[in-house]
Order: sequence, then structure tokens, then C-alpha cells
Amino acid sequence: MFNKETYIQRRKTLAGIIGSGVILLPGNDESPMNYADNGYHFRQDSTFLYYFGIDFPSLVAIIDIDNDREIIFGDDYTIDDIVWMGPQPTISERASLGGITDVRPVKELTHVVTEVIRKGHKVHFLPPYRSEHMLLFHQLLGLHPKTIDQKASLELVRAVISQREIKTDEEIAEIEKAVDLSVDMHTAAMQIARPGMTEAQIAARVYEIAHSANCEISFPIIATINGQTLHNHYHGNILKSGDLFLLDAGAEAGSHYAGDLSSTFPVDKTFTSQQKLVYEMSLKAHQAAIDALAFNAPFKNVHLAACRSITESMKELGLMKGDTDEAVAAGAHALFIPCGTGHMMGLDVHDMENLGEVWVGYDGEPKSTQFGLKSLRLAKPLQAGHVFTIEPGIYFIPELMDKWQDEEKFTEFINWQEVQKFRTFGGIRNEENYMMTSTGARRLGTKVKPKTVEEVEAIRNQ
Repeated sequence: MFNKETYIQRRKTLAGIIGSGVILLPGNDESPMNYADNGYHFRQDSTFLYYFGIDFPSLVAIIDIDNDREIIFGDDYTIDDIVWMGPQPTISERASLGGITDVRPVKELTHVVTEVIRKGHKVHFLPPYRSEHMLLFHQLLGLHPKTIDQKASLELVRAVISQREIKTDEEIAEIEKAVDLSVDMHTAAMQIARPGMTEAQIAARVYEIAHSANCEISFPIIATINGQTLHNHYHGNILKSGDLFLLDAGAEAGSHYAGDLSSTFPVDKTFTSQQKLVYEMSLKAHQAAIDALAFNAPFKNVHLAACRSITESMKELGLMKGDTDEAVAAGAHALFIPCGTGHMMGLDVHDMENLGEVWVGYDGEPKSTQFGLKSLRLAKPLQAGHVFTIEPGIYFIPELMDKWQDEEKFTEFINWQEVQKFRTFGGIRNEENYMMTSTGARRLGTKVKPKTVEEVEAIRNQ
């Protein structure tokens, strides 16, 4: 947790933006894997963490703007709980660290909310992403589960985004801890990978680095020889000579701020000539994206800079042809980069994604429906304090190749006969984390992830 004044000020700012009514913010509950006492790793709701700092399950908070009160509802452990869980701070003790003095048992929540509604005060809540929250809103507010998202407060969504998207110095310090640990995770993978190992062995070593630092991973580890599958969580393959290995993994600091890095490296000690050629093309696109970063400039420009670079590279390989700008405008380049170039990052690895990409990444402007571009999670102008990833890649996806070729798509831009020669190549992605300042972008972290061919091969040959 940060100093309690941080949380007090965050809630004060939020109340000032909303102006009136009651803000209802539930924390997360424990989630059973297969029975109640065998739970998944507990992860607190990020917005609840942001405003209250309490990392403990089964809590609900209200910020009653009209009556100038803040209440945490939660139940302390009984002696039966303590026998199994050990002594724990009381809810009051936990709440006081976030500047909350009014703590009540959960059974009083219904009465308090009912009185609020009876007196005509508006209840603001965020769209739920967990079933227990949907049930809570149904019980407290009488809303049918199918209508809850429609009744969520857009005013509150936009207010939360306006605060959480601008990272303070203390938040940046926590993110950089996570990024530095993420670098260690990627370096370790590069050091140990050898033909004959399984993807699971690499993933286990990556997780060990995070866990040994008493931290968690910020999302399930992607560790695969099939990098053409963008979010590949299968770890059952055996590494073979000639393979490329793609690792997408990040650490979550004890404060729950995230890091998110990707690396691609050869299973052998060096890249093949073809791997090196395409890898350096991916780095060229990566640098084009970085060069396009500018204060108050749309992140969409960053994405399109990477797309143009990849299109030019594919023309050099003989895989594409025609005018680069026309090809990108048509979406032909998405055969090789069917995803976005980056996303917001913070307490969530895809920051505030539960609040809606159209608001987090687009400020309410409509998203493109074009294949590839529709997957861009961040497009709006970059402001000082925004933290985001840079992660363009080059992917050769056989199923997509076959579909588009059968449909005779983009024949004016794509040389299909040449493209098919790369159907077993795989995929390449490098990812780094940046923040925007009023004077330009800064790469986050005090450690530098190996990225160039020379840096990667130096690690592989240790």
C-alpha cells in the first residue's frame, strides 16, 4: 500500500468528479477451483485497490458523496477461520491504512444501500466482470443480470479512467519494479532454453523468477515454439533445433502493478539467416513505433508506423507489392500483423480493460471494424503519465494465409505464392514498456531486456 493520504486524495478527487450520489465499489471474493476451500490465487479488484488499497477478499465499499461518508463493509475472521488461516488484522485495521474509519459488517450493507435508494440518491457502479458482483447488484439494486451492464454508470467509468490512466511517480516506481523483474524472467529463459526441453520447463523457470521474488505473474505465461498463435498458453511441445521460441511474460509487483515484456530467440545458439532477416525486420518495425511516439499524438499513429514498416519489409522479401500506404489503408498488412501495437498498462496488465476499450483506449470514439485494426486496444492521444506497451510483431499464420488466398483477397498487394513459402516460419514479437511525458516517451525499467540479434545471441552462447 501507499501512504493513506494517497487513497484519501484519490477518493476525494473521484467524489469531486462525480459530484453527487453514492459510489458502490465491491472488492473481489475468493474463487473456488473445484470446491470452496480449494481456491484460485486471490486477486483483488484493481479499482478497489486503487481507491482503498485493501488486499483482502469479500469487502464492499461505498463513497457516499451526498452525506460525506465512506464505509467499508466486511466481516472479521472468526476463531474457526483463524484455526485454519492464522491471526489476521481486523477489517478496521486494514481500512485505517487507507484512511477509512467507518467499518461495518456485511449484513448492514443492504440496509445502507436501501436507505440511499429510498432517499432518491443515485447509485453509481462499474460494469461487473465477475458473477458475484452481478449477483450483488441484483440483490442490492433489484437489477436483472442481463440489464446490469446497461445500468452501469458511464459517468463513473470515465471518472475512474481519467484518474487511473495518469500514473503518478509512486506508481511509476512500482511499475518499474515489475518491469525489472520481468527482464530477469526473460533473460533466464534465454539462458536455459535448449533443444529437447519442453515449453513447460521454460515457463516454470520464468514463473520461478517471479515467485522467488515474492511476486506473481501479471498474466498467464506465453512460452511457445508456435509464436504465430498470438496468445498461445499451451506448454506441451518439445523445443527442437531450428525453432524460434516466443516468450510473453510479465511480473506483478507486490503492489499489483504489472510489467509486460515479449522476447523471441532461437532454440539454437544463433539465428538462421532467414530468422535473422525477419527478426531484424520486426525490430525495424519496433523502432518505427518508438520513433512515432509523441506527447499528445494519437497512439494510432504509432501502430500505423509499425504497419507501414512491416509492409515495406514484406515488399523487400517479395511477399507484398504495390503502394505501401494503399496496402495499409486496405488492411492487407494485417496478414502479418493481425493485432495492435500496444495497450495501456498499470494495475492491470491490460489496464482497465474491464471498463471497456472504447473508453480506455479511444475516449469514446468508435473503433475500426477492419481486421487487424479492430484489435488495436489503444488509439487515443498520449498524455503525460500514460503507461503502455510497444509490441509490433511479424506472424505467419497458415490458417489465415489459406483463408485469404482461397478468397483471393488483396491480390493487388500480396504475392501469395511467395507468402506460402513462410507458412512454417512461426511468429516474432518483441515488447517493451513505455511512459509518456510532456517532453516525449521514456522506456520503463532500469534493466534492459536483450533485444538485438547480437544481444540475444550473446545470451544464448553463455
